[in-house]
Amino acid sequence: MRNIVIVIALALSIAAFPQSDAENIKKIYNTSLSNGMSYQWLDHLSNKIGGRLSGSLNAQYAVDYTKRMLDSIGLDKVWLQPVMVPKWVRGTPEFAYLETEPGKTIPMNICALGGSISTPIEGLKANVIEVQGIEDLKDLPMESVKGKIVFFNRPMDETLINTFSSYGGCVDQRYAGAMEAGKLGAVGVIVRSMNLRIDDFPHTGSMTYGDLPNEQRIPSAAISTRHAELLSSMLKLDDSIKFYFKQNCRQLKDVQSYNVIGEITGSEFPKEIILVGGHLDSWDLGDGSHDDGAGCVQSMDVLRLLKESGIKPKRTIRVVLFMNEENGLRGGNKYAEEAKRKNENHIFALESDSGGFTPRGFSFDCSDANFEQILSWKPLFEPYLIHYFKKGGSGADVGPLKGNDNVLAGLRPDSQRYFDYHHAANDTFDAVNKRELELGAATMTSLVYLIDKYGINAISTDRKLKD
Repeated sequence: MRNIVIVIALALSIAAFPQSDAENIKKIYNTSLSNGMSYQWLDHLSNKIGGRLSGSLNAQYAVDYTKRMLDSIGLDKVWLQPVMVPKWVRGTPEFAYLETEPGKTIPMNICALGGSISTPIEGLKANVIEVQGIEDLKDLPMESVKGKIVFFNRPMDETLINTFSSYGGCVDQRYAGAMEAGKLGAVGVIVRSMNLRIDDFPHTGSMTYGDLPNEQRIPSAAISTRHAELLSSMLKLDDSIKFYFKQNCRQLKDVQSYNVIGEITGSEFPKEIILVGGHLDSWDLGDGSHDDGAGCVQSMDVLRLLKESGIKPKRTIRVVLFMNEENGLRGGNKYAEEAKRKNENHIFALESDSGGFTPRGFSFDCSDANFEQILSWKPLFEPYLIHYFKKGGSGADVGPLKGNDNVLAGLRPDSQRYFDYHHAANDTFDAVNKRELELGAATMTSLVYLIDKYGINAISTDRKLKD
């Protein structure tokens, strides 16, 4: 009986909307699942191009390829927006071992953190001091840190269902650990990978030295979770053991790259812009399929799915593939800067940068009035098992577009497996499920369709008429 009541309630809630909304959303999902292009595009981006570190040749190949694909869709306009980006290179593969006594070593899986300096050419060997985070480090006297390698070993909190909260709870040691350890005279830093499972993959990511003088800057690397556990266990048995690592990374001069942009011009309110996007750059260890090839191809397919479904947008729908989210956010900042200079009106911006897993819903950075309007559309998504509609957070690249009266959003897929792959060598095409990726593209397109049809509460009728 209870199930019958639920079905009736759902049917009544959907009936409250024009039938065309449910029909159009169904058409969008059907088209994505039967005739989607996101998986095919990702196949090329991942397997024919590969990792797309900012400033690299592969990043330029990705710019050329995605622009070509956007041109092939038949959009009203496609262009490249120049942006200067940092160029950090990894160099030859890193090498590390744990020395239990002279001549007895255990190999360790590490990778340099993005932005780190290299070790001396002969490598670096020193005693290790383990800490559980930056605050733990700051409680230590300088003499206990000086001349040692600091091992940051605070794990992600496995009890948190929201894995991004777990990531946020310990990523500061990766980002700022070398800066803080360098102030105390440490010679190097090893950081436990941001990963919820125990495996052999070290996970890279950005780090900073802040305003630290060059002479205090020290090399910083991530260690796999399995070897972090081993290192910690060995230190408990013998704190005199030494750690050796060698890396050859370096920072070069900034180079020019591009944001890739395409749009369908609105038929009624062309000055009201609805943006969808992801970041085209990735780290170099894998091919960046989840982070963020998935978000890029989903965003591209939003515009194609609208066209394929016969939907003619009233507002301008724009896709932006941002460059340099991973180690600088130059693309997102440049886009927002140009939008402000041109006095463009972005009423809505949606980012996909949480992997290509099964979509669960969205998070929104907006007013209560706009959130209530969006919540009223939730019954249209429930047949597709999209239930998560929450305030709070959008995406790094669309964040600079935040204004007083617009809406920013982030696609929220199931996040339980995301950090198994994030910034690691196993972030590859085979880890992406075709159906899950296409469901995400359809979910994004459906929300864009509704925003385009109904607008947002902050846009007044008078303003629409002027446009």
